[in-house]
Amino acid sequence: MSGTTELTLGDLGERGIQEKVFQPRYGAVEGFGDDSALLGAVSARSELVATTDSCPTPLVNLLREPDLYHAGWLLATINLSDLAAAGAEPLGLVVNYTLPKATTVGEFERLLDGVDDCCVAHGTKVAGGDIRDGEVVQLTATAIGRCGPGRRLRRSGAQRGDRLILVGSPGYLWAAALLETGQATLPQPDRAEVWRRACRPTAQLKAGRVLAATGLARATMDVSDGLFATVRTLCEANGLGAAVTGEFELDEWPASVAEQCGLPPFALAQTWGDWGLVVAAGAGDVQRVTEALRGEGVAAQEIGTLTADGRLTSGPENTPWQGIAQERFSASSWHGGELSTLVTEVLGRR
Repeated sequence: MSGTTELTLGDLGERGIQEKVFQPRYGAVEGFGDDSALLGAVSARSELVATTDSCPTPLVNLLREPDLYHAGWLLATINLSDLAAAGAEPLGLVVNYTLPKATTVGEFERLLDGVDDCCVAHGTKVAGGDIRDGEVVQLTATAIGRCGPGRRLRRSGAQRGDRLILVGSPGYLWAAALLETGQATLPQPDRAEVWRRACRPTAQLKAGRVLAATGLARATMDVSDGLFATVRTLCEANGLGAAVTGEFELDEWPASVAEQCGLPPFALAQTWGDWGLVVAAGAGDVQRVTEALRGEGVAAQEIGTLTADGRLTSGPENTPWQGIAQERFSASSWHGGELSTLVTEVLGRR
């Protein structure tokens, strides 16, 4: 640690903080580095996991009139998504809100509505929390979940030759951004559905429990900072590389937006904001995994293969994957900002 004491957190970035600060202190803790922390077994039939995360400014609040409902929904989704990556059943959320004194009661209730509605949609509830005043809005939650014995999903456990599967329906948030900035058009009913999906992302709790029950997932991680950052972190946790195909079949509406903007479907698939999962499974188990998920109404597609060389490549030529990463404590960390700049950085659109 002596060589890092003069560095700032911005110098290290999120990955550096993990490696230089957290690993030496907490690396021996079981489950270190996973999406959810292991609290311990509560019986022979279950063990508790927990996660905590804060909510940035929702992108949709830059696209239209700001509404704390969106922040509330996103706060719950962010935390429940970590439980999904563990294959856990949610038991409840504990919330912490810091709000300016000038916040109206109506605005506050919109925030609470967003959190509560998201919890109900995911089969859980707010169990408690705290509120305080401050100059800047800060929204944080802790989610508690329960896993079956020996069924907790982790980031580690993947092997060379395993296939990567992207679970969920990505592209809606950034399709909405392209529609709202006038770079694509859709009939109003379709546009309204894209907007709804962008405002109410779904944590893949059902998928996580299916994966845990089948025992076919060797490693799992939620897509919180973009597909590139997720695959990179999963590879680092397993000492592997990845060759992604660079191909993906989007849902009809995001696919239409991508086509109108001259973007390959994978450009939208690899963005952040739709809260999917990345799963590593044996090559012979891919069909069983995807069929099990689709049987529960969850989309899933194979996107690549884990390799032994430690490189991240994309496409048939295996060129270096120049993906999008939203790393905290870096210039790409999302805290809200100028929309046109953000769209350019993420999608290369002007």
